[in-house]
Amino acid sequence: MATGNHSSIKEFILLGLSADTHIQALLFVLFLMIYLLTLLGNLLIILVTHTDSTLHTPMYFFLSHLSFQDLCYSSVTVPKMLENLLSQRKVISVEGCMAQVFFVFATTGIEACLLSVMAYDRYAAICHPLLYRQVMRKQLCVRLVWGSWVVAFLDALINILLALDLDFCEVQTIHHYSCELPSLFPLSCSDVSTNAAMLLSSALLHAIGTCLLIFFSYTRIVSTILSISSTTGRSKAFSTCSSHLTAVILFYGSAILRYLMPTSGSPLELILSIQYSVITPLVNPLIYSLKNKEVKAALRRTILKYLQCLRQHGRDRP
Repeated sequence: MATGNHSSIKEFILLGLSADTHIQALLFVLFLMIYLLTLLGNLLIILVTHTDSTLHTPMYFFLSHLSFQDLCYSSVTVPKMLENLLSQRKVISVEGCMAQVFFVFATTGIEACLLSVMAYDRYAAICHPLLYRQVMRKQLCVRLVWGSWVVAFLDALINILLALDLDFCEVQTIHHYSCELPSLFPLSCSDVSTNAAMLLSSALLHAIGTCLLIFFSYTRIVSTILSISSTTGRSKAFSTCSSHLTAVILFYGSAILRYLMPTSGSPLELILSIQYSVITPLVNPLIYSLKNKEVKAALRRTILKYLQCLRQHGRDRP
């Protein structure tokens, strides 16, 4: 029998990353810079892929949606983290915590689905180049993106509806800088076995389903690349998917470990969470721009066009 009820518990305490006020000030500056750079980098990718006609291809269509997703992803947790780093009372309301749980779960699922869709796109481009335009039609690309969002949001909705029925004890402390579903289980007086089973099923389905698609795609990609006779051809084929493979390793490596390890508030747990929810949205634009000649060229053209507009505007002013 539950001794408390989530309606009587109004807020949770987020312990965050450190209790030292001097370290908190340094962390605030660090994560504020990371967040601003994340916004700038992803907004630039979205702007360039939509305005430069050379990037109007399925690959960059998916990249623009990944950048939009990364904007949403980092905005779910980082602003609240920054607020708490400057606050004496590091609290979040129960409603706010549940909302954060939902959007963390949804955005994590969308990221996984989009990365698997992008792996399939690279498979079609490298293994079936002559049929690529026919396979990756615009209608299919749009459906794949919408499908990623719908599947992730439905999965998050099922889990959050189960979490809303949890009763919470008097202990309100979350050993984390944000609300994630595994962090709520130790605070509950209810039987969380159904919630834990649903969470594990969701994590495994997302991980196994998307990982299998990525594994299948890259198995065929590697086989095709190795069959290319020229070294130049192999290098060019590998360069088209190396950026995506780097992003996959960064995201999946930390996210899978975080959701499979027991919740304890350990430094490793916090580091893994920061890796996939803060660092990954920051480095994705860098990975895709620094390692991609087409994106770098498009960025230069966009910046030059913008500078020319500014000069022309300056000349036209009386």
